[in-house]
Amino acid sequence: MADQSFLDLRKQALAIPDKVAVVCDGASLSYENLEALANRFASVLRERGLQRGDHVATLMGNRPEMLAVAWAAWRSGVYLTPMPTALAAAELGYLVGDCDAKLVLADSMLPHVAEPLPPMFPGRPIHWLSLGGSLAGYTPVEPLLATATLLPPDQEMPGALMMYTSGTTGAPKGVYRPLLPPDWRGTPPFAADLIQLFDLGGETVRYLSTAPLYHAAPLRFALAVTAAGGTVHVMGRFDAEEALGQLEKLAITHSQWVPAMFQRLLTLPSGRREAFSAPAHQYAIHGAAPCHPELKQAMIDWWGPVFLEYYSGSEGVGLTLIDSAEALAHRGSVGRARKGIIHVIDETGAEVPAGETGRIYFSGGPPFEYYKAAGKTAARTLESGWQTFGDIGHVDDSGYLYLTDRADDMIISGGVNIYPQEIEAVIRGVAAVWDCAVVGVRDERFGEKPVAFIVADITRASGTSELSAAVRRACQERLGRFKQPAAIHVIDQLPRSPAGKLLRKQLRELIQPVN
Repeated sequence: MADQSFLDLRKQALAIPDKVAVVCDGASLSYENLEALANRFASVLRERGLQRGDHVATLMGNRPEMLAVAWAAWRSGVYLTPMPTALAAAELGYLVGDCDAKLVLADSMLPHVAEPLPPMFPGRPIHWLSLGGSLAGYTPVEPLLATATLLPPDQEMPGALMMYTSGTTGAPKGVYRPLLPPDWRGTPPFAADLIQLFDLGGETVRYLSTAPLYHAAPLRFALAVTAAGGTVHVMGRFDAEEALGQLEKLAITHSQWVPAMFQRLLTLPSGRREAFSAPAHQYAIHGAAPCHPELKQAMIDWWGPVFLEYYSGSEGVGLTLIDSAEALAHRGSVGRARKGIIHVIDETGAEVPAGETGRIYFSGGPPFEYYKAAGKTAARTLESGWQTFGDIGHVDDSGYLYLTDRADDMIISGGVNIYPQEIEAVIRGVAAVWDCAVVGVRDERFGEKPVAFIVADITRASGTSELSAAVRRACQERLGRFKQPAAIHVIDQLPRSPAGKLLRKQLRELIQPVN
């Protein structure tokens, strides 16, 4: 039903079978081998009884088989939900149950699997398959792959990824879209826009994946590169020194980061940073969390104008892009819309003009719904059909988007709306501050009050009390009384997810309500 120019794994396996498709911690798969493994996984899914529209979950580390499983789900007509490996058993149980998984593929190298998870759904027909060996309560995958009957191409049908939101503001939610028709053929939707937007097409692309593949962006980018014929280099875990070395030694052309990784890179010894040279590196792609202008400036000064920031989310209703030159000219912006049309909506539901703040909605993108959560979907959808990631901000006269904060993070103190990012921007201006975050805590008089958490720049800070006093003075000079932090805490590091997202809930749990 689609034209014959579409890109996918099988097309690359036929054209460049011996080319390396994916490398991780010394293990690699050629395109021919990745295609064969994906097809065998697809056969296992079929032989275990999965039908079109069923759900499969994975609990896997960063290993080449993750891409094979994702491609297998795509050609089997099933939904794939990767689960974060750092979750506790109860959290994994929630995801398995919520996504209605009929099969779970588990990595036997993970602690969760080495000490098998307790039976979480004894009355449900869930098949637990183990990668890497036979464990109590698990069926090993290897014998099933060895005896699998290869799935004929004419029996294939498009599946989909059903990724879950990070759960930083509540229980994770599955992002669901209907499957494409069974006879549809084309570049998979999870790859098509990325290939175009980030110049991922072609065999010369060498992509460095620095984050866990169970997150939406790292997995989608890796799949897009293999659809287009490039090579994916996956780090088993992020290490700043190792990442620099791979950029240099592997002649990486594209890489992906979160701002917390930039901070760790900048703490490397000055001699190592000065010696860094990666002339093949064309695109340092980053997103997932705000990158404040000073951090962006420091990285551009070091690596040059190779940075390409995106703003989007698991819901996928829109996307903005901004390159290095634009970022320097429009400090603090996340760019202009490249997917969907931006609308800024006030509390009455009216669209506001450029320069005014409101909730950010997109139109023109593929609509989503949260799996089995109609109320939560409705809370993110207007009657017009426009949908939001839940962020607040404004656009300027040239269409550049500036994010103020997430609606879920907004603090309401004495009836006044307070945006943490506004306070954080002031705190970051203090010379001895390395990182910071502001959260709202309960207050009997005002409902909520802002509280600040600060990570000191050890090369500049003279002491905790002096740093706190400097932050207090800056806030008094530049912020109204309601916006000034009720308390300032200096901590060693901010809690973040593996995707680099700030875990404000964990910060709130560190302190008692302000009275």
